[in-house]
Amino acid sequence: MYHPRFKGNHYDIGLKFGSILKKQNIDLDKIIRLDDFQKDFGKKSQSILSNFFPEVCDEIRGMTNGLNYPYENFASWLLCMGCCYDPNGCTAFCFIQNNRIFYGRNNDLPPFLKKVSKSILYKLKNGYSFIGNTSSMINMEEGLNERGLAVAMTFLVPTMIVPGINSLFLVRYLLEKCATTKEAMNALQGWPTPSACNIILADKMGDMVVAECTPEKLFIRKPAAGENFIVAANHFPSDEMKSHNASDWNIFLSDIRYKTAYNALKKIGHENGIEYAQDILGGKYGFMCQYDRQLNFDTIWSSVIDISNHMIYRAEGNPLKARFKEDIRSKLLDR
Repeated sequence: MYHPRFKGNHYDIGLKFGSILKKQNIDLDKIIRLDDFQKDFGKKSQSILSNFFPEVCDEIRGMTNGLNYPYENFASWLLCMGCCYDPNGCTAFCFIQNNRIFYGRNNDLPPFLKKVSKSILYKLKNGYSFIGNTSSMINMEEGLNERGLAVAMTFLVPTMIVPGINSLFLVRYLLEKCATTKEAMNALQGWPTPSACNIILADKMGDMVVAECTPEKLFIRKPAAGENFIVAANHFPSDEMKSHNASDWNIFLSDIRYKTAYNALKKIGHENGIEYAQDILGGKYGFMCQYDRQLNFDTIWSSVIDISNHMIYRAEGNPLKARFKEDIRSKLLDR
């Protein structure tokens, strides 16, 4: 996993990132393959992205200039992620223990993506600083910003796909623009969602939700009465959104992973919230990351965040084997 640090405006950051990749002889022509649907989807979605999030378009342009690669192809490729590609896994949760709020997430993907995954520190001139993790570049799958807002996405099989801004760019947007869960929920209203996804949000005040999103409907799921936790996997568990599940709830054992996390958090039996989250992600309380090798699918990194104390821990690999280590870069985030 790479750990780059970027500082400045969006275009300059993109240019620096692209120049680094160019020196490493990255050939995007060997990576980017778009069919006719993806090309059309990407082209229509680019104009939407430029209206909602023009700063990130500047970063994309900087990167493509650094790589000497066509902007349109690269932007379309990024915008197709999370909605026009093969299904992925991932389990995320948040919980409160001893008046501290914790976040945990397994990122489950094909193993080849482990080597190209990144944990990036952004110190932006015109946005909140954050640390974001991604198996791609520029768009994010999870992160924590300087104000103590944690944001993550999980993939779902959509019932429909329309032009819009995918969940990975949404995570990036919320990390840059929002300080609290309430602000993030307000930002979600009217967001041009292209397919189906879960967005999990938690802040330093202990406010946590899962936004269940489709192009047709947005439902905000909060902890049930008497519960101080919330879980998201790769389906919509709420009655309000069940009709929007295109899968059988079991994308890479999504329902089983959801129940493992839910049942463990229902009866917390550990005083150390960080260790408890790590144990859940590592499969100590049931199936979570123990995928059959024949699936060619694995947990390629795991994250645990002590949101209350602005501390990040990450296992770069399957947590059954990889050790969680503190990311000391979190101390560089402005508070």
